[in-house]
Amino acid sequence: MAEMSEHLDSLPDLDPGLNDAELAAALVRAAGDLALRMRQDGLDAERKTSVSDIVTAADKAAEAYVLAQLRRCRPDDGVFGEEGAQMPSASGRTWVIDPVDGTLNFFSGSSYWCSALALRGEAADSDADPESLLGAIYQPQEDKLWVGGDATPATLNGEALAGPADARLGLLGAATSIQPRWLEQPLSAMPWHAAAVQAASIRILGSGSCDLARVATGEIGVWFQHSCPQWDWLPGKAIVTAAGGSTATVEVNGLTWFAAGGTTAVREVVAALASARVG
Repeated sequence: MAEMSEHLDSLPDLDPGLNDAELAAALVRAAGDLALRMRQDGLDAERKTSVSDIVTAADKAAEAYVLAQLRRCRPDDGVFGEEGAQMPSASGRTWVIDPVDGTLNFFSGSSYWCSALALRGEAADSDADPESLLGAIYQPQEDKLWVGGDATPATLNGEALAGPADARLGLLGAATSIQPRWLEQPLSAMPWHAAAVQAASIRILGSGSCDLARVATGEIGVWFQHSCPQWDWLPGKAIVTAAGGSTATVEVNGLTWFAAGGTTAVREVVAALASARVG
C-alpha cells in the first residue's frame, strides 16, 4: 500500500477547467502511464473470476487516481469503476472507468492493453447498453490516444479518423473474445461460431477497448463479444460511433452480444448471432 501511495503522490492534480474531452484524455494518459511504471517496478496479480481474469495493484492505483481527480474536477458526476470505485451522480452523468483493460496481457508483458474511460448519460449501472457520450482510450506502450463522442470528433493522437469501411463481413477481419468455458456451452458457442465462420479471419487479442479503438481506425474490420460490462464497451462504442461506425446489441439464448464496425458488417454479425437462437 505504501508503494501505491508513492506512485499516486507523484501524479499531478488536473485542472477542473478542462472540458470533458480534455479531462478524459488527461485521465487515461495518466492512468496508463502510472500502470506502466508500476509494472516496470514489479507486480503480483490476484485472481478474480478465472485464471485469465486477474487484478493487479496497478489496476487499483490507476482507478484510485481517476476517482480522486473526478471528485475534484467533476464533483456532481457519478463514477462507476471496474475495480469497485463508485460515486452517485447528481448531474445525470457518470464516468465509467477501466483502469487497465487487458490485464492478463498487461501482467504478461504484452503492449496490447490500455486505460479506458467513458462518460455515459443517465442510466443504471446494470444497463447493458446505455448512451455513451464520450470515450477515451490510451495504449501507453504505443503512445496512442483515441478520443471521440457525441460532441467530440473521433481522433487518434489528434488526427481525425476516417472510420471503419462499410464492407461485407466475409471481406473483413473480425476481432472477438470468448472464454474456453463459454465454448463448452452450446447456447453461447453456437452464436459465436455462426458469426465467426462468416468473417475473412478471426483475431482474439485480449483487450476489447484496444480492439474497438482499431475498429474506429479501420485497422480491424468488425468486432463482437458477449456479456460486456460497461467499462469494456462504452469507451470504444463512443469512439466508433464518432468515427462514423455502427454499433449494436442483440439478445441470443439469454446472453447479450455486442458488435461494432461498418454498418453492413455489424448487420451481418447480428444476423449470424441471431440465427443460432434456440427455442
